[in-house]
Amino acid sequence: MITPPVNRFKSRLASGEVQLGLWMSIPSPVTAEALSLIGFDWLLFDSEHAPVEVGGMQPLFQAAAAGSSAVAARPAWNDKVLIKKLLDVGAQTLLVPFVQSADEAAGAVRSTRYPPDGIRGVAGSTRASRFGLAPGYLQQANEQICTLVQIETTDALDRLEEIAAVEGVDGVFIGPSDLSASMGHIGNPAADEVRAELKATARRISAAGSVPGILATHPKTASEYLDWGYRFVAVSADLGLLLRGAKECLNEVRKAV
Repeated sequence: MITPPVNRFKSRLASGEVQLGLWMSIPSPVTAEALSLIGFDWLLFDSEHAPVEVGGMQPLFQAAAAGSSAVAARPAWNDKVLIKKLLDVGAQTLLVPFVQSADEAAGAVRSTRYPPDGIRGVAGSTRASRFGLAPGYLQQANEQICTLVQIETTDALDRLEEIAAVEGVDGVFIGPSDLSASMGHIGNPAADEVRAELKATARRISAAGSVPGILATHPKTASEYLDWGYRFVAVSADLGLLLRGAKECLNEVRKAV
């Protein structure tokens, strides 16, 4: 019997487990499939800054199903149509960017829920419902959706507790690059002032009863974020790993020339 998909990322998030992920910006099913086999707890497919539209996300999700990693996705904006489309092609965990207020967070949650809890449109034969072959999908879908909101500015930080308290918000994710820019340190998320804010923010999110998450670009930074209390951490990005590995390889060989 074909059953509705279960969101194991959401259940592990609620239990307080640490989950290590990888940020995916290369829109290639080959890359998605290969990296899904490594053992990351989750893979986040980005459509805000990566050159991929919603139609290109489904092949990435299908490829990533080869491995054990849970699949998450970031829509290009907090938009009910983009959110609906990503859910229909199989995303169960969404990271909604640039949430500035409790009202915007509540709107994101409503966009992920079927009525009467929300405004998600109902379709019968999408990948989300196993193409209509999973009985009970419509009745179970709302409880399996994980809604993460991304705080990226000092204005949003001022409203952090209000945002985290919104019913249906499962976690609060911090983007160090945008936050550092908002703080006047563009291109330098390692600035002392930014680091202090990131450390304090992890505590504030946890104290508000939510789960803190963040994006790192290097294993050392990821480990530091975990020490500060972040529970779901993207330890690097696929393109960054590719470039770093390629540069190290080239530099190593050049030493012998």
